[in-house]
Amino acid sequence: MKRLKVGGVMTDDVVSAVPDTSFRDVAKLLAEHDISGLPVVDADDHVVGVVSESDLLARRALTARDVMSAPAVTVHAQEAAADAARLMVRRGVERLPVVDEEERLVGIVTRRDLLRVFLRPDPEIRRRVREEVLADALDLPADAVDVHVLDGVVTLDGRVRLRSQAAMLRRLAERVEGVVAVVDRLSARDDEPRVEGPPTRSAYDFS
Repeated sequence: MKRLKVGGVMTDDVVSAVPDTSFRDVAKLLAEHDISGLPVVDADDHVVGVVSESDLLARRALTARDVMSAPAVTVHAQEAAADAARLMVRRGVERLPVVDEEERLVGIVTRRDLLRVFLRPDPEIRRRVREEVLADALDLPADAVDVHVLDGVVTLDGRVRLRSQAAMLRRLAERVEGVVAVVDRLSARDDEPRVEGPPTRSAYDFS
């Protein structure tokens, strides 16, 4: 399935500071550029931390090094935008510096940028689930399962042949950009065939 990448929503003109940037100059950068935070980079453009308005308000210090949050939570440009959004929520951050393969700063993505991922119209989400998940990924007819979408919540209703297909359909639907949650009302006609025999022994089981 096609997935929107972080590189497609990030800002590549990044306002940044270095560890020795003064507290006052960091505050000026935030005010002049109307931003709420910025990455701190070393001489090789590696991200060493992030300074936000809340960091500045929490304590007074001399330099960015003294006030920045470190280590920085970063993301790569080729990662899925939806995964970046989940990382933001999980780590409780408002922005993610975007780095390349050598961990050098190439952009920044904010919650506002990523909101675009979750503002897709319900009909578009329904179309993508039917075409990209059912037809392309699972090679099923697009109408094999009823797909209902309301405010980003996808409801899957119908019968498939195997339980594994139902589980895969649910997992893939959850990964479609714009999907907030998936309600699984699927049933399976047949269970996966069971193979009878002695339990297998793991190559790492030394008991």
